[in-house]
Amino acid sequence: MAGNGIWRTKSVERSIADTDEPGTRLRRNLSAWDLTVFGITVMVGAGIFTLTARTAGDLAGPSVAVAFVLAGIACGLAALCYAEFASTVPVAGSAYTFSYATFGEFLAWIIGWDLVLEFSVAAAAVSKGWSVYLEELLTSIFGMNVATTIEIGGISADWGSLLLVVTLAVLLTLGTKLSSRFSMVVTAIKVLIILFVIALGIAYITPDNYTPFIPPAAEGEDAGGGIEQSLFSLLAGGSGSVYGGFGLLAGASLVFFAFLGFDIVATTAEETRNPQRDVPRGILGSLAIVTVLYVATSLVIAGMVPYNELSTAAEPEGRKTLATAFTHHGVDWAAHIVSIGAVVGLITVVMVLLLGQQRVLFAMSRDGLLPRGLAKTGQRGTPVRVNVLVTVVVGVAATFFDASQLEEMVNVGTLFAFMLVSAGVMMMRKKRPELPRGFRVPWVPVIPILAIGVCLWLMLNLTVLTWLRFVLWMALGVVIYFVYGRRRSVLARESKEASTDSAG
Repeated sequence: MAGNGIWRTKSVERSIADTDEPGTRLRRNLSAWDLTVFGITVMVGAGIFTLTARTAGDLAGPSVAVAFVLAGIACGLAALCYAEFASTVPVAGSAYTFSYATFGEFLAWIIGWDLVLEFSVAAAAVSKGWSVYLEELLTSIFGMNVATTIEIGGISADWGSLLLVVTLAVLLTLGTKLSSRFSMVVTAIKVLIILFVIALGIAYITPDNYTPFIPPAAEGEDAGGGIEQSLFSLLAGGSGSVYGGFGLLAGASLVFFAFLGFDIVATTAEETRNPQRDVPRGILGSLAIVTVLYVATSLVIAGMVPYNELSTAAEPEGRKTLATAFTHHGVDWAAHIVSIGAVVGLITVVMVLLLGQQRVLFAMSRDGLLPRGLAKTGQRGTPVRVNVLVTVVVGVAATFFDASQLEEMVNVGTLFAFMLVSAGVMMMRKKRPELPRGFRVPWVPVIPILAIGVCLWLMLNLTVLTWLRFVLWMALGVVIYFVYGRRRSVLARESKEASTDSAG
């Protein structure tokens, strides 16, 4: 342990040694292929099925493909930093664990609290999206008039999303390797669906739909001003962030949600047979594959339908999806296939988001920042108590709350975590240059500085309302840390015992 108080750090050696602690040991049985599947599983899902068409219609127009490229660049730069950290500190917890080793306990808690927000809200939001697709699928294909939401005492309850969360939680409790095999099958199916969308969609492209590639900025009430516009647009004196340059940048910040996943690969480092080699491969491999799929899909969708017909402004309750493009051309059978792909694909997205959430809470509990009893693992080597807690929290959120408006809130927290990880690489190179690194970020400090700059840029292009929500969530986290974690953490107890022994 180094430092005192809220800035005390947990050494890399200590973090690695804790992975063999009896009662909280995770099973090491994942390969580079398993990690790549996990990354693709969570990234090829919510973003590509629900964000592509909506971002083109509401923010970026045909330039949505450029928005994906910009978001992909930001993720690529951060992924390099994640790969070095994960190969150096192969411990559950991802950015939380990395921050504990570099910035100290307080910032580690802040990042952990941040990741709780990211994974929980994302899992709840995607679960509700899956429930919507399920209802559409049952109605349009099977002719069943079954609603996935019911009224209980005047409160709308989404039983479809709850069913999904509980089922996946049971699967994760049975073991991560089993989850990986299930993901591999489902991921193969949805990647084939995406390739089908690209191949068939090309035949319906109208070149005129790409003009103007960056639509002129919207004006008046359509511009989306006030707290609904991006922070950068507000600071720069813009009237809004719908279309135009501000819209393109806001679109990049929104579609960033589609890339959430490669950081989850880092949370499974402790369960990987050869983390120094396999974690970097899993992170970079999955990111490269999905970036190509995203850009190709967005180009096809933007070419199939005029961007203004993809806008949700005229239909506040509606959400444009990939299926919308085929419905526009009367190809309903293709739209049904896309809907099936979404139902199948979003299952694994939620599963990996739940996995990431569980591993972050597991790491925080093992360090005593949350009750240590949560870190106990069962006979199958999985943290059963954490699984139950996550299932309850995400299940309640997905069942009773409208999580569809929180995608940007997920993004701002994730980007903040990416910035700290990138800065941590530079700090660790100076503080511990002798540590073995299975992967090294090239051109340090240029790459980490670029990663920080790009992530900050994307954060500034999120809405003012998103920033307000984020600040409130972080404030709550600070209160919890000073009330509980600061005194109850393992390092705090050891420091107190050391002081008592020296006084005696």
